Amino acid sequence: MRNSLEPKPQRSAALLVVVLLILLAGLLQWVYFTHAATAPGAGLTALAQAELPRSGVTNPVTAVLLNYRALDTLLELSVLLTAMLGIWSLGPATPGYQQAGAVFAGLAAWVVPLLILSGGYLLWIGAKAPGGAFQAGALLAAAGVIQRLGGDPRASLPNESAQRWLAIAGIGIFALVGLATLVAGRGFLDYPLAWAGWLILLIETFATLTIATLLTAAYVGGQPPPSQTTATPGMHRMQAPDRKA
Repeated sequence: MRNSLEPKPQRSAALLVVVLLILLAGLLQWVYFTHAATAPGAGLTALAQAELPRSGVTNPVTAVLLNYRALDTLLELSVLLTAMLGIWSLGPATPGYQQAGAVFAGLAAWVVPLLILSGGYLLWIGAKAPGGAFQAGALLAAAGVIQRLGGDPRASLPNESAQRWLAIAGIGIFALVGLATLVAGRGFLDYPLAWAGWLILLIETFATLTIATLLTAAYVGGQPPPSQTTATPGMHRMQAPDRKA
């Protein structure tokens, strides 16, 4: 009798959630179509193109991400860092995969350097063509994933201390540049025209390292051991007598 009555509140709650989601979806659709009907035109495209010579770059996407709405990009990096902190809070990473065979190891030996070179190219070319920190960081993270699949439990990441510094490097440099523009009497992340291109490149370089570190560490899926680079030889020495026994 009790088992037949218990699911009813659960079904009612689930039905309520479904109804609320439908209403929310309808509200969002109404807002979108109302805005599209009352505000026709090119939007901000013309204004963005007109201000492009003052952005420090010639790629409009990079200009939007690193100049027009640089604060949003800074917050996006903060979201990645927050997600990584949540993963690290779950405890140590799971053991790595078994060592790869000869075919995969040979493939990785070719693919990983190409991914690193391609990431560097995308970082540099992002000022004037499709590319930038997120694309470059994703390629570097892909190289780490391949290393992880090949049996490297660290996915070629440095030790815990270095990972933590790299995880905040992009955000820190981003914020420092913004504070420097404030000290110079300008707005937050309002770059001087003469320095805009170099400041954007500086920000993107450290952002690339941060993005690559966070994405790779997220794939590894756990907090790295504090003494990951120094404890291994000692562990082998301590285990040697057991193996002989």
